[in-house]
Amino acid sequence: MQLPQEAVYALISGVVGLVFAAVMAKKVMAKDRGNAAMIEIQDNISVGAMTFLKREYRVLTPFVVGVALILLFALSGKIDGLGWKTSVAFIVGAICSSLCGFGGMKIATAANSRTTQAATKSFNEALNVAFPGGVVMGMLVMSMGILGLTGLFYLFTGMSGGVRDASVIMAGFSMGASSIALFARVGGGIYTKAADVGADLVGKVEAGLPEDDPRNPAVIADNVGDNVGDVAGMGADLFESFVGALLGAIILGLAAFNGAAAEAAVGFIFAAVAAGVVASIAGVFGVRVKEGGDPQSALRKGTIVSAVMFVALILVIANVLYGDIEGVNAMNWALAMVLGLACGLGIGFTAEHYTSGKTVEDLAEQSDNYATNIIGGLALGFRSAVFPLLIICVAVVGGYLLLGGGSAGMFGITLAAVGMLGTLGITVGVDAYGPIADNAGGIAEGAHLPPEVRERTDALDSAGNTTAAIAKGFAIGSAALTALALFVAYSTALGDLDWKLSLDVLDPIVLAGMFIGGVVPFLFTADTMNAVGRAAQAVIHEVQRQFRDIPGLREGKEGVKADFAKCVDITTQGALKEMVRPGVLAILIPLAVGCFLGPNALGGMLAGSLVAGVPLAIMLANAGGAWDNAKKHIEKTGGKGTDRHKAAVVGDTVGDPFKDTSGPSINILLKLMAVISLVFAPLVVKVFEMMPWFDTFK
Repeated sequence: MQLPQEAVYALISGVVGLVFAAVMAKKVMAKDRGNAAMIEIQDNISVGAMTFLKREYRVLTPFVVGVALILLFALSGKIDGLGWKTSVAFIVGAICSSLCGFGGMKIATAANSRTTQAATKSFNEALNVAFPGGVVMGMLVMSMGILGLTGLFYLFTGMSGGVRDASVIMAGFSMGASSIALFARVGGGIYTKAADVGADLVGKVEAGLPEDDPRNPAVIADNVGDNVGDVAGMGADLFESFVGALLGAIILGLAAFNGAAAEAAVGFIFAAVAAGVVASIAGVFGVRVKEGGDPQSALRKGTIVSAVMFVALILVIANVLYGDIEGVNAMNWALAMVLGLACGLGIGFTAEHYTSGKTVEDLAEQSDNYATNIIGGLALGFRSAVFPLLIICVAVVGGYLLLGGGSAGMFGITLAAVGMLGTLGITVGVDAYGPIADNAGGIAEGAHLPPEVRERTDALDSAGNTTAAIAKGFAIGSAALTALALFVAYSTALGDLDWKLSLDVLDPIVLAGMFIGGVVPFLFTADTMNAVGRAAQAVIHEVQRQFRDIPGLREGKEGVKADFAKCVDITTQGALKEMVRPGVLAILIPLAVGCFLGPNALGGMLAGSLVAGVPLAIMLANAGGAWDNAKKHIEKTGGKGTDRHKAAVVGDTVGDPFKDTSGPSINILLKLMAVISLVFAPLVVKVFEMMPWFDTFK
């Protein structure tokens, strides 16, 4: 089977998305950067962010080359040239992910001072700079995912003789995206939270300085961190979710159907992603707010406009282009996508509920001392995991039943994952807008602009915190469904290798694998949180040293400046050093379990990690977001400097690695382990067959 004609629509939509991103970037770059003080701060942030990203990519280059060589020599199978083709796909996936992070962060760091300058005129002007800056990242992620995946499918379909063989090779593309995403999320998350914790604990709690006070030596590092963690890291995260969901759906569509139905299934996926680009662009034009209005409501409206447009388009596509094919009702494919999108919105708005409004106000009321603030935040986080898991169950069971169960039902689950990410362009755009607004507030403070400017940027930032929680909800929900899709694809790959995957929970080897998988997210969380703690400690010591050794710095004596570059350098070194261990473990653990305990144990490990990892990620993300907004609520209601505020700041510093390092990284961990299992399935079977206990555990 050759690639269906709908793949051309996907390619065209990818190009349209890139053009739209370029138009948005040009719109942002045409805006005024502000006065000399604002430009100096923005340049420091931009240089710090790009320096970190370049150094991170230099560290990752040997890793990418090394894994590509392993793929080249370790893989063999029925497809001629599987090793080198998978290796090429892996490299292209890593490059596409890196380009998304680089391009998106370049615009984000250019948009921050322009947003500040726009805020000197009006609130609406500021939103009209910050949001397009975030949209650039969103459209880059979606377009690069479509162009990279579709382009390689065309290449390998022609070289390998069909889409089925090409889909096996393309697992390398997803693995390359996942590998870069994990390091980008972990490294960026460690950076941003180490700088944030260091700036808050010394600047706010010890020295009593306001947020983003230029006397604080860690303030530039903190602003840099917003970009490397919440723009580049987040973009890489959702890029690999997107390509993983598409690839899983294609693999399972080919496994579930034959002939014209299989071709239609693949074509429908490509047509749906093209519709997603159109819907995302439409949603951008739906973000409008009057002066003094609610930016959160405007951003939510844009998200809903995109969702409605996407639903309308895929229903039309299913009805007009496909109808009934060999007894398969394509309308049910569309309904599975609609279900996934609805469940994604449900998870996102549940996250909004737990990180804003009355819930956050109640947490602020529990902040009379440090202990009750921490207890309240943890309890909130644990409770917040319940409803999203039930929604994911609805997506899984609903997608399965809509297509009648069996292998077709598994395809329905993957369609739900694709639907959840169908409007990724605006989902990422809304999330990436937040760090731009946050940086804009820091620049307003550092440049000593009038109070009303900071009030406008704070209003944008407050909405950004909540919309970021919604985007994290989408990321977690899609991670669960994508990891499940890749898990099923792993089972299919084993079947092609004449190995029938057994997941009998009464089998000791499967049960052992499940327990190992269940503890991996906890080990990963411990490693990433300790990494933030160690890097933050170095920042704290440096800030304390500067306050101690630079006369007049704490008092704000005229002409005395903090050494911002030193904190940026310390945070960069710490993040790059600390990101290695968690990233390597995520790759080695599934290979070790599979090779030594067998494919069944590896299947159990993937199931265990999914069941334990998803609720843990939700708990961490929502608890962290609630602590952050509880602190902001206290500040907004005049509680700065009080004991309640100090307790809330401590809660926020605990929640920082929860929501921006460990929680989001678990999403990538689950998908990376699944795609590694898929890619290395032939190697796992070969090595396990050589183990002396093979006959006992096979």
